[in-house]
Amino acid sequence: MTLTESLLHALKAHGARQIFGIPGDFALPYFRIIEESKILPLHTLSHEPGVGFAADAAGRIGGGLGVAAVTYGAGALNMINSVAAAYAEKSPLVVLSGGPGRGESNSGLLLHHQAKTLDSQFQIFREITCDQVRLDDAARAPADIARVLANCLRNSQPVYIEIPRDMVAQPCAAVIAEPPPAVDGEALQACVAEILERIGRASAPVLMVGVEVRRFGLEDKVAELSRRLGLPVVTSFMGRGLLADHGAPLMGTYMGLAGLPEVTRLVEDSDGLFLLGVIISDTNFAVSEKHIDLRKTIQALEGRVTMGYHTYPRIPLDALVDGLLACVPPAAKHFEVSRPAFPHGLVADEATIAPADVALAVNDLMAEHGKLPIASDMGDCLFTAMDIEHTALVAPGYYATMGFGVPAGLGLQAATGQRPLILVGDGAFQMTGWELGNCRRYGWDPIVLLFNNSSWEMLRTFQPESGFNDLDDWGFAQMAAGMGGDGVRVHTRAQLKQALDRAMATRGRFQLIEVMIPRGVLSETLSRFVAGVKRLNAAKSG
Repeated sequence: MTLTESLLHALKAHGARQIFGIPGDFALPYFRIIEESKILPLHTLSHEPGVGFAADAAGRIGGGLGVAAVTYGAGALNMINSVAAAYAEKSPLVVLSGGPGRGESNSGLLLHHQAKTLDSQFQIFREITCDQVRLDDAARAPADIARVLANCLRNSQPVYIEIPRDMVAQPCAAVIAEPPPAVDGEALQACVAEILERIGRASAPVLMVGVEVRRFGLEDKVAELSRRLGLPVVTSFMGRGLLADHGAPLMGTYMGLAGLPEVTRLVEDSDGLFLLGVIISDTNFAVSEKHIDLRKTIQALEGRVTMGYHTYPRIPLDALVDGLLACVPPAAKHFEVSRPAFPHGLVADEATIAPADVALAVNDLMAEHGKLPIASDMGDCLFTAMDIEHTALVAPGYYATMGFGVPAGLGLQAATGQRPLILVGDGAFQMTGWELGNCRRYGWDPIVLLFNNSSWEMLRTFQPESGFNDLDDWGFAQMAAGMGGDGVRVHTRAQLKQALDRAMATRGRFQLIEVMIPRGVLSETLSRFVAGVKRLNAAKSG
């Protein structure tokens, strides 16, 4: 077995189901082995940021590893933003990069694709990955691969593996997976007991779930835990889509001033807020109507549990959930959920389209045909998604990069086999929308709702006087046919409904619906979010 084959088998054993990539000369030797071995299917895309976003989404949704394969320098460094997003948002992404061989490294010549030094790329990725390795020793490689992949899953963050091109075919032993680290049973018991005691004496406890719950495959268990504890459940903004179909007493998504008032009150009035796998970030908490004293919350995240001024280290989330379930019998009490009523019933008339109409149309569509997983880009399309029925969602809500949506949708379909719905703005589509041209090769057929207001509208809300917010109208729908899909531009609510019905009935080709939205027309959620941010900023400056 070669070093590359050993690596590929290890990736598969750790939950990888496909590889997304773009080849280049330093990567050609290991790409050949990927292709010929067929250990994992290879999907090549058009631009490295798209490769990273697609692999990230596959890792987020699938509970295993996402894998992005690129070449040295011009390839890997072009994917930095995607990897940084995965690091910030805790996605288990494996970056495979080709690299110079030993002879090249010792030639004394500057190598093409080299930045400052031959090691610059390795050092750059050290900043945005939780572990790194250069596979320059075949005897040591199995242990190195095992460590790096274990850390990727354990931390749910990216790792970096560099393969010198003269090493790819070297004989190599199989990788033996590392066992999970031992958990201090006494510390775990003490932690569980303290959590239950705090929840028990709280008058209004609430469970808030975040991205780590899905990353570690805990949705079923957390739903059961919420039922046993009899707690109302909310998701963080980043956790939207969690527990959508798991029978949990799910109240909605906490968004502070931008969210539903009843959810905001539930969270901010709680004296027993239990944060499970939540990223403590500004997008999750900066627009709180009332200040949340995080010191008074229970925080289980990043492999530790913090309560007040005390921290239990080395308590993995899965061990904690199992420990709580072992101590909590089925609940004698039951929290009666008043589920949020998502809007339905689009009026299919000749009125112009607002973001709220898109949410209505999608809710109507899913009520008739069943739920679709959603990949959303950043911008008002993501805030519009907050008015769509709870369904699986991947989105860059914290890192907030543009360009995520389209390649993430392709990653969703490759990883799950389900047809996704992609929400994307015209500005983000200009960045990575062209990845749709790869759908024909792989049989992907997402439905794309492209919000076109010829504007960077979310930026305009904060700085309306700037002319750079104005974008040209590129006529995206007309370009779809050349990329192997079907496109239609819609101006009215009647046209939107008709286009969605036709898209749903058409399989085998991507469907691009270019939704023309007047400038200045925002979703109510984004309007509340912007107003909340401005109010808080004014209070700080005053």
